[in-house]
Amino acid sequence: MLSPALLALNQLFTKPFRSVLWKMLGITLLLLLLVGIGMQSGLEYLLSQESFLPGWAETMAGILAGLGLFLGLGFLIVPVSAVVASLFLDEVSHIVESTYYPNEPKGRDMPMMEAIVQTVRFLGVVIGVNLLVLILIPFLGLGVPLFFVANGYLLGREYFEQAAFRFRSRQDIKELRARHGAKIFLSGLIIALFVAIPFLNLLTPLFATAYMVHVHKRVTGSQPSRLEAQAA
Repeated sequence: MLSPALLALNQLFTKPFRSVLWKMLGITLLLLLLVGIGMQSGLEYLLSQESFLPGWAETMAGILAGLGLFLGLGFLIVPVSAVVASLFLDEVSHIVESTYYPNEPKGRDMPMMEAIVQTVRFLGVVIGVNLLVLILIPFLGLGVPLFFVANGYLLGREYFEQAAFRFRSRQDIKELRARHGAKIFLSGLIIALFVAIPFLNLLTPLFATAYMVHVHKRVTGSQPSRLEAQAA
C-alpha cells in the first residue's frame, strides 16, 4: 500500500491540488479560530465567576483550562478539516482520476444531500470513537495503539467508501471491503500516521481522498497510466 501513498503525496502540492488546498485550509482555519474564540470566551466566563478556591487553586485551574483548550482544538483539527474537505472531495477525486486514469470511465459526483449525510455520519463516528479512546487511555495504558487501530479502521473504511461510491453501489462496496479488508485497514493505518503529524494533519482529507482513489483502483484491478504518472 506504499505505492498508492507515494502517488498521493506526489500530487498533494501540484497546481491542481493547490487551488483546492488553499480553499480548504482557509475555511478550516477560520472555523477553528471561531471555535477557539467561543471556547476561550466560555472559559473566561467560567473562571470569572465567584470561586471559593484558594488563589493557587484558581491559578492551577486557569492553566489546566488553557491546556484543555489547546488539546481540544488539536482534537478538532481532523473532524473539522474532514467536514470542510467534504465540499471538495469530488473535485479531488476527479483530479486524481483524470491524471492517473485518463482512459477509464470517470466517477459520478455524490449528490449534495447524500454528501452531507455521509459527512455528518463520518464526523459523528470519528468523534465518538476518539472520545472513547481518550476515556480508555487512563485505564488501559494503550493510548497510542488504540489511537492507530481505531483511526486506521475508521479512516480506511470511510475514505475507501467515498472513493468507491463514485463507481459502485453500497452492496458492491460492502463486498469489496469483505474481500480486501486487510489492505483497506493497512491503508487506514497510513492515513492515521498522517493524522498524527502536527500541522500536516490539516491536509489529511486531501491526502486520504487521493490515496483511497488509488487503493480502490488497485483492488479492482486498475493500474495508473505510466506516462500520466510520470508527468504528474
